[in-house]
Amino acid sequence: MARIGFIGLGNMGLPMAQNLLKAGHTVEGVDVSSAAVDKLKASGGAGVETAKTAAARADVVITMLPSGKEVCEVYLGSSGIIDNANAGTLLIDCSTIDVETARAVAAAAEKKGLLMLDAPVSGGVGGATAGTLTFMVGGSTQAFTRAETILQKMGKTIVHAGGAGNGQAAKICNNMILGVSMIAVSEAFVLAEKLG
Repeated sequence: MARIGFIGLGNMGLPMAQNLLKAGHTVEGVDVSSAAVDKLKASGGAGVETAKTAAARADVVITMLPSGKEVCEVYLGSSGIIDNANAGTLLIDCSTIDVETARAVAAAAEKKGLLMLDAPVSGGVGGATAGTLTFMVGGSTQAFTRAETILQKMGKTIVHAGGAGNGQAAKICNNMILGVSMIAVSEAFVLAEKLG
């Protein structure tokens, strides 16, 4: 079982971290909300104060953050994950962010001898709670192979989309298809109403 640092215990991150605990992993969580960390502790996890501390102690670091800005801060800052993780640590960013940021962070991780994946999810809070998320994963085959058993504890469908940033590319394409489908359904309702 892995020692996992989980950074970002919001609506998605907390149930994902709880599923890792249920699978027998050791999980240390970090969040700006102390209430979120308390919920992780109540589920059998531990809380640590900073991403720096979590990274220095973990075999695997998983992040679930709001945007590319936070991902850059948490990974690339002087007190960030990349500068403080031990060589060989596996980094998995599950945030939905832009492709360019994902590739820049992955390149910085690679320079430090760290394995990095971008692994955005689909399935919402219900999927996070049930452990049925879909992961669209970008990164090396080596990193993907190592991460797959961990991702399977949080999701049902794990797809390796290719190199760094390709998970984010797959996610934005998925979002575009969903958006277009919703527009078409809305237009169909309007047409149906007009036609009685």
